[in-house]
Amino acid sequence: MHRPHPAEAEVADELAAVRPGLLERYAAELPGARAAVLTRLWRALAHEPLPWITGRQPGREGLALRLRDGRRLHGPTPDPYATAAYVTAVHLNGVAYDHPARLMTDLAVPHCADFAAELGHSVASLALSRAGQEGHANRWPSADWQWEQRVVDGHPYHPGCRSRPGFSVDEQLAYGPEHRPLVTLGTLPVRAEECLVTGAWPDELRDGGRLLLPVHPWQAAHVLKRTCEDGFAAHPLMSLRTLAVPGGPHVKTALSARLTSSVRDISVYSIGLSATLSAFAESLAARSDGLLHVTRTLGAATADSPDLAAVLRESPQTYAATDSGERVVPVAALATTLLPESPDWLAEFTRLTLAVGLRLLELGVALEAHGQNLLVVLSRTGAPLRLVYRDLADIRVSPARLTGHGIPVPELSGRIVTDDETTLRRKLFGSLVAGALAGTAGSATALREALETAVRDLPRTPDLVALVEEPLPTKALTLMRMSPGTPGDQWAQLPNPLVRRFVLEPGASDQ
Repeated sequence: MHRPHPAEAEVADELAAVRPGLLERYAAELPGARAAVLTRLWRALAHEPLPWITGRQPGREGLALRLRDGRRLHGPTPDPYATAAYVTAVHLNGVAYDHPARLMTDLAVPHCADFAAELGHSVASLALSRAGQEGHANRWPSADWQWEQRVVDGHPYHPGCRSRPGFSVDEQLAYGPEHRPLVTLGTLPVRAEECLVTGAWPDELRDGGRLLLPVHPWQAAHVLKRTCEDGFAAHPLMSLRTLAVPGGPHVKTALSARLTSSVRDISVYSIGLSATLSAFAESLAARSDGLLHVTRTLGAATADSPDLAAVLRESPQTYAATDSGERVVPVAALATTLLPESPDWLAEFTRLTLAVGLRLLELGVALEAHGQNLLVVLSRTGAPLRLVYRDLADIRVSPARLTGHGIPVPELSGRIVTDDETTLRRKLFGSLVAGALAGTAGSATALREALETAVRDLPRTPDLVALVEEPLPTKALTLMRMSPGTPGDQWAQLPNPLVRRFVLEPGASDQ
């Protein structure tokens, strides 16, 4: 135990060359990073329908997993909603493992090698991210991008929370929001007739008959493999590929690298729908009694390639009355404040998000309301007032539900359109409850208490009944990473936090 993993040593060697002053803090952060990633991995092993786990047996001393080959894996009683790192070691046939990558390697299950490499990189990158936080964590942000930079640990439940394959240490320091860089985006001139453009493409990004497409410098170097003209400086947000232009819009760039689960390009499909979706979402938000705003897509363009595209969106700060002391905070950043520690505040925030999310779901729109897409407008005193939603690319729209409420159905096609009840509920419940709310609450107990208080005042719709009475869906993030031949989302079922008897039945998540 505590042997340096090759990925950790590789990062240390690079760090010694480019930022030696961080080496000592990086080394100090490694044990905590291992535990953080191992905790996320243990959540997956305990709850996801992984085909090589044939049984789960809870007991007084924790949870035992039976593997297909007869081996047994033992660890602490899992809390699927915990965000604190509480798993420091698990035991495979009596042998202790404190490093998630070594555990995954020795499990020797299908597709484990690539995933183990990602876990090793996730640990090393997480330690690097934490190493640069001294003197910054307790400062109250004054700019919107500074809120985004507070989310140091990445996805609260994904074992690949900080996996950035293809990024050197120097590139992580130069582009990772947690390192607080200022990034100069390049621009690539493309003839207008070769581009698909929706919305209004700004004059300052035109050069005669050519569009100047913003390009992330990593994308220019590693994917496009060409030099771009200097464009403009911007601050990276927590999604890494989206950056905030000071005093201007947010720019979503194509970044064809695998970050956590997905390769982050921008599909031609999403560019084509962006203007229609933006107008539709704006009209739908008007039905929320002022509790929801959706950031408008100002313009989007692609050179007929997911590797060369950009989307310009208005800043969420547009919806804060700054003269009244309001501020807009990404939900993922709330855990870095003291607000969630108040049960009353957490219950009020939960009530607000569920009221908005369930109302839109009833009308026919399922938001992917995870902590990155969903923001909350706070009063001067920190009270949650209303919500802001950004990035419409992965919502789901039900024509049948819209029609039932007399709402005109927009001209949409492809994966966004579905009337499947399970798909719609998974999209909202998995992102909002198992994601944003759980990550803010930080434990099953805190989440249950907030939900119990919040749901009392909500209309008893069929969707609310499903939320209260059925297992809670969540994306099976580890299963997805270990199923390279299976496209699309895969799902797991978590114990419903509204059921007080928090027991994991043997094999329940394998159903």
